[in-house]
Amino acid sequence: MSLLTTDLSDAYGGKVRIAEPIGLKDYGGNKLFNGQIYTIKCHEDNSYVRKALETDGTGKVLVVDGGGSMRCALLGDMLGELGVKNKWNGVVVYGCIRDSAAMATLSIGVKALNTHPLKSNKQNIGQENIGVHFAGVDFAPGEWIYCDEDGILVSATELTI
Repeated sequence: MSLLTTDLSDAYGGKVRIAEPIGLKDYGGNKLFNGQIYTIKCHEDNSYVRKALETDGTGKVLVVDGGGSMRCALLGDMLGELGVKNKWNGVVVYGCIRDSAAMATLSIGVKALNTHPLKSNKQNIGQENIGVHFAGVDFAPGEWIYCDEDGILVSATELTI
């Protein structure tokens, strides 16, 4: 059964957190995706994004707090393919991605602020599996995220309808 954010919002009301519409766009082949949250906090360095996507992502969505930087991309088609290979349900990037045409063909959900052709630094700087905050919402590791064309919804527990 599809878990649309509108239906979840109606069913769970004040028990869920709804991200503000800050302009996150859909770039992956899957527009509807959800899963348990795993977080990365980084600034213009996607080393930790790669490390996370190299691990088993079954049932998970990677939430990347890139500080909203518009100066480079934190995710491209090669990392997107890695995410598909390791069974990640999706990636939400508070920042930019690149290779958007190729990303659209991949069987993974991807949301980001925009595109940028420049790749990020690779200095192994970042933090993983910590609480992050953007779009007016706290994203905590182990909580649940639900994404579709209408937005992003976060819950402390897994939701069903």
